Amino acid sequence: MTTIAELPPGFADKVLSAQSTFRSVMDAMARPGSVQRIVPGAGAPEPMMRGTAAIALTLFDHDTPLWLDARMAESTDVVKWLKFHTGAPVVQDSSIASFALIGDGAVLPALERFALGTSEYPDRSTTLILQVESLDSGRFFELRGPGIDGAAMLQASIKPFDLFERLHLNEALFPRGIDVVLVADDAVVAIPRTTRIVSKGS
Repeated sequence: MTTIAELPPGFADKVLSAQSTFRSVMDAMARPGSVQRIVPGAGAPEPMMRGTAAIALTLFDHDTPLWLDARMAESTDVVKWLKFHTGAPVVQDSSIASFALIGDGAVLPALERFALGTSEYPDRSTTLILQVESLDSGRFFELRGPGIDGAAMLQASIKPFDLFERLHLNEALFPRGIDVVLVADDAVVAIPRTTRIVSKGS
């Protein structure tokens, strides 16, 4: 059984690492489809990737209800690490979560099960942090929308394979909807609710 002292450490320099990670995530949100790098400043308990750990340390706190998929929740080290380093309450009801950590995209629940925001408070929706195999190999996706000059090409190995089809629900819900951050080790790509996929290839 892992003790608190044996868990991977948090940021060595909390302020600088959090600022750097926040800037990377904001740049990813501002330029959907672009691959941004996070400088890993912390350890990460399995199966959490280094980029995911840095995002958690930067964005999660005691006011951000957190939902974990089965792969994450089954790791007692992940649960302990998150509780110790972020204080974020882990909830069983995905519809009230501010963030959701997805370690196995192949079994991602229906997006309607997460918080979609309200007309008055569209920001009260769940942001999915989805770990993927690669953000520089795999299928090609053409993305359009705010923050993209014309079109952006994203090459990625993503599960679930129909993620972008599922995200079509954002079109009908806007300004409500789901934002997604894809993580592959220390690389991140943001797919805000305003981004549309227009084509895809093998």
